[in-house]
Amino acid sequence: MRVTMTSAAARPGHANEDFTGAVPTAAVLVDGAGIPGTGSICPHGVAWYATRLGGSLLGLLCLSRDRGLPALLAAAIEQVTDDHRDTCDVADPVSPSAAVAVLRVSEGIAEYLVLGDAVLVLDTAEGTPLFVSDPREVVISRSYRSALDATAEGSDAYHRILRDLRANRNRPGGFWVAKDDPRAADEAVTGSCPVSGLSGAALLSNGAGRLVDLFRLSDWPEVMAVLASSGPAEIIHRVRQAEARHAVAPDDATVAHCTDLAPGLCSGLRDA
Repeated sequence: MRVTMTSAAARPGHANEDFTGAVPTAAVLVDGAGIPGTGSICPHGVAWYATRLGGSLLGLLCLSRDRGLPALLAAAIEQVTDDHRDTCDVADPVSPSAAVAVLRVSEGIAEYLVLGDAVLVLDTAEGTPLFVSDPREVVISRSYRSALDATAEGSDAYHRILRDLRANRNRPGGFWVAKDDPRAADEAVTGSCPVSGLSGAALLSNGAGRLVDLFRLSDWPEVMAVLASSGPAEIIHRVRQAEARHAVAPDDATVAHCTDLAPGLCSGLRDA
């Protein structure tokens, strides 16, 4: 498997709270979330959480190839939580969390996992991509959207609304993300299909996926075609243009494009 990836922070000089990486048989994307200015809760911050979670998950994917993706994600969540449990209030509703997308290829089978509002797209040989998402956060967020839109971003009132929204995380009837409870991994959207039926795949943070779901400037077949012809940077370029045109605050945007879905190659590395 070969993976081409691009990640861009929302603004120059700001930490990128997305993470993406690959090992010879798998690709991982982590889209971190949190409220700015909560250093008293977790001084490490969202970028640290996303990077540490993604790195732990990649290591586990290399070392534990016989374990299912939810079990590996649960182990990664537990590892990262243990890393800052003694210094941070990991259970606070606004402590760092993340959406996760994973693709693993092994013995002719492509397995996938999506938790939270990241996106995974499988480009099928028939030409109709399979779009994999976890819609629960989007559905619940809609009831808070009007209040957020009517409140000054970054204000105390805005943060209170976000806190109320995030109180729905990792609870029945709410939505599920990677945070401090490994059991959230069991709520992920998962599946598998034969590699022979795929021509490629893409993992996108919600900041990159907004080209389709927010701006409606493309559809998933077109996104996959652009990735095949021009690569992930072109998708992010189009997102930035749309954000500027519509006066929408930019978001971190990350894309990992997977091709040659067979053992051997991934990001220029070969199996030993």
